[in-house]
Amino acid sequence: MKKSLFLMSSLILSSSIILGGCGKSGDETKKDDEPKKTQEEKGQDKVQKEEPKKDQESTKGSADFTSLISYMEKETQGKTKVLFENNEPQVHKMENVSISLDAYSVVELKDFHTDFTIPFGEQTNGGVILAKYTVKNDMDKDVYYMPTLDATFTGATKDYTNDKYLIPEEDQLPTKLGYKTDYLLKAGEEVTGYIAYPFGETDLAKINELGTVAVMVSKPFTEKENYGSTFGSDGRFNLALNKDGSKKVASNSSFYQDKVTMDNMGEKTMLKEKSDINESKKIGDVNAILEGYQFTKFTPNEVEAPRFSNFTNGVTLLTVKFKLENKATSEIGLSSMSSKLSVNDGMQYALSEGMLLNYKYNDVIKVGETGELLQVFVLDQEQYEKIWKDKAFDIELGPIRNKGAEDTSKGKKETFTLPK
Repeated sequence: MKKSLFLMSSLILSSSIILGGCGKSGDETKKDDEPKKTQEEKGQDKVQKEEPKKDQESTKGSADFTSLISYMEKETQGKTKVLFENNEPQVHKMENVSISLDAYSVVELKDFHTDFTIPFGEQTNGGVILAKYTVKNDMDKDVYYMPTLDATFTGATKDYTNDKYLIPEEDQLPTKLGYKTDYLLKAGEEVTGYIAYPFGETDLAKINELGTVAVMVSKPFTEKENYGSTFGSDGRFNLALNKDGSKKVASNSSFYQDKVTMDNMGEKTMLKEKSDINESKKIGDVNAILEGYQFTKFTPNEVEAPRFSNFTNGVTLLTVKFKLENKATSEIGLSSMSSKLSVNDGMQYALSEGMLLNYKYNDVIKVGETGELLQVFVLDQEQYEKIWKDKAFDIELGPIRNKGAEDTSKGKKETFTLPK
């Protein structure tokens, strides 16, 4: 028994060290790095008004993107080919403000002018994701929205942002909702525009292999330049880049949206799940409700594999979903919450892995509101299959903490047993 406990403790310590690097790092693309065209004498307006050449070799996309692709081809002196398109909208709502990804096109861009190499990683071959967005304000008052909408992927070393030289400036969402307009979105107003994400040849190969990229959706403001006046929650759009990517996005929708799922860290295979448990317990002035759980076999991709290298017998993930009704006098800080999993009749335990969740410092459940809390545990697959899976799993949740990690429930905790 002591030997088993020692092994489990060693496993948890090792996993904490391995997983400690799960946070993203990297430099954001700076606007100052954007290339300056040397062919200004041709005239921007003249280029925009020219008709596309009839003998162009590029494969054109849908009506939404055809003119943009033609413009990009002329501006860069490159050759284009549409690789993939998707016209199924994705919508993220932030109270009565919404942003939708209406459609997008993945376009190969080859042999373009060296003036444009900087955003393509100093390469003259690559690709561009053209995305169409609509931001809508259904509130009865004005709001402010900064459409950064950065793209990222597993293993990315930077964020991918709009390049203002690839498509007409007046069609770009950051022009319509930019510093010249004070980022103002009037009551009842709807704004539609495009963003062009450039990828060099090397990164294009990476994202095509992964099959997906993600676009991060930021929150709106009620007061100009007041970051404390944001409302709603951050969002995310998952963009499939090919048929395999479409299957991946569809598959991931069935899993709880922890960091492993949302960041496409590898392949999940469902082993066991249960929903609609709805067991409720009081932790101080917070009503904690166990809603469901998922056991999944997890195979990390090549980028993430080193972080799980100590799990030589494979990895099983347990993701548990709670609903928290906050009847206390302070907010609940989701990034500060933790839990403990006891297995094998209490002989072994594991601590929740906060690095496998997407919660940020400002992600909270406000006083009087209800929100979701996920908790993730990393388990040895062989031990799960041979020892643990038919035994009880007990989760100790608490104490409740605010976003500053201060205990607001006076040390109170509650234990939930996962029903079989």
